[in-house]
Amino acid sequence: MGETGYAAIIRGHLADVFRGDTAILASYPGIRPTPDGFELTAFGQPCRISSRGVFIAGQPDWGPRGIIVGLLARHAVSDVCIETPWRAFRELPDSAPYVGAFRAHTEQILVPHVPALYRRREGISVSLQGQPPDGDSPGDWALVLNPLPKIALCYQFYLPDEDFPANVTCLYANNADRFLPTDALADVGEYMSRALIAQLP
Repeated sequence: MGETGYAAIIRGHLADVFRGDTAILASYPGIRPTPDGFELTAFGQPCRISSRGVFIAGQPDWGPRGIIVGLLARHAVSDVCIETPWRAFRELPDSAPYVGAFRAHTEQILVPHVPALYRRREGISVSLQGQPPDGDSPGDWALVLNPLPKIALCYQFYLPDEDFPANVTCLYANNADRFLPTDALADVGEYMSRALIAQLP
């Protein structure tokens, strides 16, 4: 991806990361220090952070995903991810301006693909390193995914039947807002949903 208007923002986040103490970031599950930065998995793809940029699947990402990864690194905290009780996006702080876009770009975007995702659920779980949620979950299929270290989403998929259309609900780990601001969490949902669709042929 060529540089965009986000490039200066991303560089600013990364400058703050590498100017400070990176010990907390290095302690995140799934983050591996490298000679010039860190490696992790972002939205189901290999990701590398360095002072030069955010690289996803080997390519520099100067878009929203790069901003999200930079924000996560810049605001690293020692808290652990607490998944339950899961929270609806509308329950996150100051989420009201983003609820409509979240519903459209994270949940509704998946609705036409629910049957296909369900048929390929085992392969998708393996490819994206997903796990079923603990305990009973509503829906015909539920999957917990980690778009980023310490960020967990619980997707609940409902197959269409003679009475109801297909539906998708995406929930956030209980303390997700400790690791990213709400507007960035909305984008996390959107890009994880795109990653799910990308699993389909």
